[in-house]
Amino acid sequence: MRLYLFIAVCCSASLISCNQTTLPVYGPKTAIQVTRDGKTTTDSIDYFLPNFQFTDQDGNPVDSNTIKGKIFVADFFFTSCPSICPKMMKEMDEVYSKYQSDNNVVILSYSIDPVRDSVARLKNYEKKIGFSSKQWHLLTGNKDSIYSLADKFLVSAAEDPDAPGGHIHSGNFILVDRHRRIRGYYDGTKEESVQKLMDEMDILLKEKE
Repeated sequence: MRLYLFIAVCCSASLISCNQTTLPVYGPKTAIQVTRDGKTTTDSIDYFLPNFQFTDQDGNPVDSNTIKGKIFVADFFFTSCPSICPKMMKEMDEVYSKYQSDNNVVILSYSIDPVRDSVARLKNYEKKIGFSSKQWHLLTGNKDSIYSLADKFLVSAAEDPDAPGGHIHSGNFILVDRHRRIRGYYDGTKEESVQKLMDEMDILLKEKE
């Protein structure tokens, strides 16, 4: 069901964005009743990601205030992933390298195996990737909360004993604006898709509040 929703959202968003200087807003809109000059009409509001709070590789809390007023890129991974995660992390490191000095950009990588991915294990993973920054947060926390958040991002994340590493998850990088609206999905295993992400991050950084 979620896959069909995601496809429908992507298709409708592609119709919205006809030029390269404006990025679409993804997700289902919410209908609201608005009264103006005594007349009630139906309007809609954009889809927003909810508040959250998790813990990063340094043991620090990371929540909605961490990304307040900033754009961010999110993905879902786990440290023992034997399939797509190493490629995704290599590509995310390219994103980090480009924006590591930009205080308006944050990267959030949520572990979908938080039982094993402790703070210490995430710290070791950070060293393995080879970065050290308060800008890129490897996150752990309550498993149900992380899976629920993946649903809100409109991507897949689940335990699957038949999958490599015991989990399945989306390989997408997700671009989110300063208002916590989803503005793009990109295949985190493909260089050309990640280059598109960075091109569109530049567009989003210039977008007015």
